[in-house]
Amino acid sequence: MTAPGALDGIRVLDLTTVVMGPYATQVLGDLGADVVKVETDGGDSSRSIGGGPHRELSGIALNLHRNKRSIGLDLKHPEGKAAFLALLDRSDVLVTNLRPEPMARLGLAYDDVAPSRPGLIYCQAHGFRSDSGAGHRPAYDDIIQALTGFPRLNAKVLGTTAFVPSTIGDKIAALTIVQSVLAALFHRERTGEGQRVEVPMFDAVLAFNLVEHMGRAAIAGEPAGYNRVLTTHRGPHRTLDGYIAMMPYTDGQWRALFTAIGREALLDEPWFADHSARLRNIDDVYAALAGIVRERTTAEWLEICEANGVPASVVPSIDEIVGDPDLHMGAITEANHPVVGPYRQIEPAVRFSRSPQSVRRPAPLLAEHTRELLAEAGYDDDTIDRLVQGGAAKEPHRHT
Repeated sequence: MTAPGALDGIRVLDLTTVVMGPYATQVLGDLGADVVKVETDGGDSSRSIGGGPHRELSGIALNLHRNKRSIGLDLKHPEGKAAFLALLDRSDVLVTNLRPEPMARLGLAYDDVAPSRPGLIYCQAHGFRSDSGAGHRPAYDDIIQALTGFPRLNAKVLGTTAFVPSTIGDKIAALTIVQSVLAALFHRERTGEGQRVEVPMFDAVLAFNLVEHMGRAAIAGEPAGYNRVLTTHRGPHRTLDGYIAMMPYTDGQWRALFTAIGREALLDEPWFADHSARLRNIDDVYAALAGIVRERTTAEWLEICEANGVPASVVPSIDEIVGDPDLHMGAITEANHPVVGPYRQIEPAVRFSRSPQSVRRPAPLLAEHTRELLAEAGYDDDTIDRLVQGGAAKEPHRHT
């Protein structure tokens, strides 16, 4: 696919590592932006985390760094910093997850670079608000999950304090970065003004988690927590031969389901009367449903639910989803990388009728585009040679 995308013509300078920042810039790249990945030292750690087919291209990196070009720079070297600023002159957006203090030490804080670049969108994503007492603290997904309540919510349901088995904090913050950058670009389109955008992981993830769990606690003195998802009987429910996710929700869905299986009498119970009553008595409601579900096979329940408009699904493993086109429904395709060869590509999630997302570039090797990008920034071959030889810029390793 070679569609330009909605952000065609926008350049994003990507000074991020691990998952949060690179995932955000991957989405911006899928939307059509020219993403320039600036890598220092040994490169982004996500190149190796999770394992994969190549020392610089883990399975995570093959998808996380697509639609990007990589340049290797030493930002502590005066000429490496100068090259970075030359790239910044040609960029619309900078995304970094370096904390404010390191950026200030490098002389690359917003106040350092913005005066001569009034249209720049300078997006800084880190653990905590820079004006808070925690602003200097480092943070990773586990820390943010812990501070925003996920492990203790799991304890209410599972009886064990545990993290969500996903880097959910990183990914929530990443998508918050994307929406923030898009909003800032829209503001610039209308006013010509760039701006600094700060995305604290803690704030982004806590706001996400409290959407339903604020609940009654929106009024001071009331407890937090959304009953429907905190009952131990929520499911998935065990059937005669496996598991099913079943979610009758409206009055009509409950009535249709229980009528179809001859359990209309339960509908007369006061705790089944309507939506509000079911939520107040959700333990009893879901316990009753769990007991009934055990009486039939998964296939029987799927047929009954389909016939009566009740949302339901099988409960596959991640391996099963990845390996079965009927389960991933086209969200994973086969692609070919010039270095790695065939690999599974996660497709962009959104469908646009006029400006479709696409994967235009495979994930690059570390510093693969250093010469190309420096040339675009106005450096001639002799100067590029000198930068590389002096350690200000890096070229790709030649792996055998």
